[in-house]
Amino acid sequence: SDAVLMTVLSAMFVILGIRLLRDKRRRTAQIAEVMIVILILVALCDMMLGGLTLDLVPYGVVLVVLIALQSYVDPSLAEERELQRKLRDMETREQAEDGTLGRDETGKGFIALNFFNLFWIFTVCCVLGLIIETVYHFVVVDPGHYQDRAGLLFGPFSPIYGFGAVLMTVALNRFHDKNVVLIFLVSAVIGGAFEFFVSWIMEALFGIHAWDYSGSFLSIDGRTNFVFMVMWGVLGLTWIKLLLPLTLRAVGAFPQRWRRGVTAVCAAFMLVNAVMTVQSIDCWYQRAAGKAPDTPIEEFYAKNFDDAYMANRFQSMTMEAADATRAGR
Repeated sequence: SDAVLMTVLSAMFVILGIRLLRDKRRRTAQIAEVMIVILILVALCDMMLGGLTLDLVPYGVVLVVLIALQSYVDPSLAEERELQRKLRDMETREQAEDGTLGRDETGKGFIALNFFNLFWIFTVCCVLGLIIETVYHFVVVDPGHYQDRAGLLFGPFSPIYGFGAVLMTVALNRFHDKNVVLIFLVSAVIGGAFEFFVSWIMEALFGIHAWDYSGSFLSIDGRTNFVFMVMWGVLGLTWIKLLLPLTLRAVGAFPQRWRRGVTAVCAAFMLVNAVMTVQSIDCWYQRAAGKAPDTPIEEFYAKNFDDAYMANRFQSMTMEAADATRAGR
């Protein structure tokens, strides 16, 4: 599969290069977006087989180039882009005054699926999800016993809920005014599939088991089950009908002069947090697999985030190195 993806990616690079040489930029952004997805899939395949190595650096470089192309290469002249930016700023101020900032102007969906909206939806739901899961564990799973359910190295964040909320928002954006039964069913299926995928990828990459529903009603390989699909359905319905409008109103209240600066700083923090989390977990896996730290990065994490620290930080996770796809390679 890795070879097939690389072949497709190489062919698309050729097509993209030819189009740019001929100054045909109309579809550049769309082609770049597809290539970004394929590149991420290729990188995931390599991570599953070889872990976090310097071989992944070229993927990061290419990803930056593709994002730049997707963001900046368009048929407009520089002057036109500057004029468009000024017009957007004026529209933003007007929408903020009218209370419609962040809404989908086409009317096809509830919100505009831009970086600002999706980033803050992700961040807010990382925190809300962590609170909900912690309370659920404290009240239902193990009454009276507190367990840290955080999913990132720093801060009160559970990224599975952040990504789940973004996925739900994108998938259900055009369903916001539909029948509640339809929204519930779509949310349940999407949430169950997402939970299954996250469980599988964590086990394949690092041998991590964060939950196991084996033996429960309608369990699917122990990675999701009927009860939690119902919960995803309820969460999706509550999110689209109640919490999303409130979240949109809250992030839309950001003072205009702070919006870009605060978002850029927070996005940078979350990116560093995510990268360090993946690196620390990979080093944790390497140690569990019997490999002594032999690089500066591995030595840094072994010293500052040793096995005891990781087990205490990620209390809901257990690691069985032999269960990872790359085990024994």
